[in-house]
Amino acid sequence: MAKSRVLVVGGTGYIGRRLVKASLAEGHPTYILRRPEIGLDIDKLQILMEFKRQGARLIEGSFSDHRSLVEAVKQVDVVICAMSGVHFRSHNLLLQLKLVDAIKEAGNIKRFLPSEFGLDPAQMEHALEPGRVTFDEKMIVRKAIEEAKIPHTYVSANCFGGYFVGNLSQMETLLPPKHKVLIYGDGNVKAVFMDEDDIATYTIKSIDDPRTLNKTLYLRPPENILSQRELIEKWEKLSGNTLEKITISKQDFLAQMKGASCNKNIMNRATIVQLKCKKVNYSEKQEIS
Repeated sequence: MAKSRVLVVGGTGYIGRRLVKASLAEGHPTYILRRPEIGLDIDKLQILMEFKRQGARLIEGSFSDHRSLVEAVKQVDVVICAMSGVHFRSHNLLLQLKLVDAIKEAGNIKRFLPSEFGLDPAQMEHALEPGRVTFDEKMIVRKAIEEAKIPHTYVSANCFGGYFVGNLSQMETLLPPKHKVLIYGDGNVKAVFMDEDDIATYTIKSIDDPRTLNKTLYLRPPENILSQRELIEKWEKLSGNTLEKITISKQDFLAQMKGASCNKNIMNRATIVQLKCKKVNYSEKQEIS
């Protein structure tokens, strides 16, 4: 069976470049949308040129030019969007509505995977402001996809390892603490921590899988489900360093955010959400462990 032709939108980004690598590794004819907005960003341009050398094909297209998006979409079978929804990087989730319009007009796409990959926004009605805008906007995009009757898969991988593992879920740094660590609540609530390369690999494997069509795909390998205390214990064993543990209640944590920058608030609130998330009813949803 021929491999689906895959178009990655946001192919130079944090998750996007991993999706491109995974698509190429799985043998899919892989296309990357090259937007004129790249401008003089030499780093992104060099990433694109390296992917082209590896066999990816670059397609020109712009979110300000509907026809160019339609023509780009017509060349492939599957569209995966990896546009950023992280406030302290860039936040472009609603631009996907233009991509939805292009896919609807083209009429040939067998599967669309919008930019999600983190927590399932359908389960985040309890999220706090200002961070909840990310979940609200993802739901707006989902509604547009489903109203347009576009075949789709939503990928939920929960916590990105790069953001929540190496720093033991501490804020304002991606490096592990040297002397003391903050523990949120009792530190025993379980969360799912996923390696970003694994997220990309599972995502690409899902695009031709009939079990994931029009479903939410949850990535939650059993070994990756840990509490914050278990995460800290693993680090202490690896490093041979015992950290001073300071517990902080939800109330104290929220109080600390008053007057803090928007970006810090978003990261802090993401931590509460990630480490105190509700249990999800997985019926009618596809799960791969």
